[in-house]
Amino acid sequence: MNIGFITPEYPLKNSSRSGGLGTSIKNLSIQLIAKGIGVTIFIVGAEEDEVIREDGIEFHLLKPKKLPFLTWWVSRKKYQNYINSICLKNKIDVLEAPDWSGITAFMKFTRPLIIRLHGTDCFFCHLEKRKQKKKNFFLEKRALEGADAIIAVSNFVGKETRDLFDLKKEIITIYNGIDSEVFTPLSIDREEKTILYFGTVIRKKGVLELAKAFKKVLEKDPEVRLKMVGKDSTDVFEGRSTSGLIEEMFEEEERKQVEFIREIPYESVREELAKATVVALPSFAEAFPMTWLEAMAMEKPMLTSNIGWANELMINGETGITVDPSNTDDLANGILRLLNDREEAAAYGKNARKRIINRFSSSRVLEENINFYNSLLT
Repeated sequence: MNIGFITPEYPLKNSSRSGGLGTSIKNLSIQLIAKGIGVTIFIVGAEEDEVIREDGIEFHLLKPKKLPFLTWWVSRKKYQNYINSICLKNKIDVLEAPDWSGITAFMKFTRPLIIRLHGTDCFFCHLEKRKQKKKNFFLEKRALEGADAIIAVSNFVGKETRDLFDLKKEIITIYNGIDSEVFTPLSIDREEKTILYFGTVIRKKGVLELAKAFKKVLEKDPEVRLKMVGKDSTDVFEGRSTSGLIEEMFEEEERKQVEFIREIPYESVREELAKATVVALPSFAEAFPMTWLEAMAMEKPMLTSNIGWANELMINGETGITVDPSNTDDLANGILRLLNDREEAAAYGKNARKRIINRFSSSRVLEENINFYNSLLT
């Protein structure tokens, strides 16, 4: 069997152009290759057309075709025709694409197409209570209606997406998985009193609330540090740097306790996780975040939000602490509790790793994916 993935991002070596979507595709692809299943990956929206090989995978980087007023249309037709030609050449059996921005809308493929729900623009606009562009809704709905099958990475994102787009298709849930042999506790000296946030620095991830909570933490212990690892973003409401908005919240002395690391190679994420005392990820909007899986697999004491998807992954008081991310008092108190009670924090970390191994390990999730791929070929 051969699988083709269509994606706008992937964590290629020596590249930081990727987020959780690309990471989840990489994890699944490497596991498929290990099982003897062929993988071809099409990265759309690349800077240049290029074919490369890495980790036993053939990558086709596809540059948009630009024409005045017609770039999006001619680019899609270019992608469609090229992908169909490689499907024939590489004997690809099934294609898979994400839901974000409806990248497969108006494309017709010669192989069955699966759309995997990692969270549409409509889904995130709904959770963030902001208006979505009509064009984006139209393209996402068109792509979902044109899919031969739909997979959701959590029950929450599946139900919300079905309701938002009034979909009639069956949606099954196959959770994101993590290789617990790769993401495992490391023997690295811990940076004491360090809170780690990692991921895009963006409003929907609760970073502004985390900054407010951190100010309250500093009132109790001025030696605590906050490290924010991830690329910056332009805030949807203010129209300027989200990191800049965070920096403005702090007085001069407080600012010395905050460190921004804009982007690091994917391979360096494990080291940052290993060094952190506490991981804080108080997001308002997720589908089933890889960052949470990675931190849990590495036995990190975690404070997260308690919304929707969170209750399918975290267990409050067992794998960590979950709170309403809008409640900055609870955020601050939860962080201080994990910093000050090492025995409790360590127990949470061990329980979190056990939960990953028992329910969300790559090997378990891989079999669910392979069975589903096979169901489309019979």
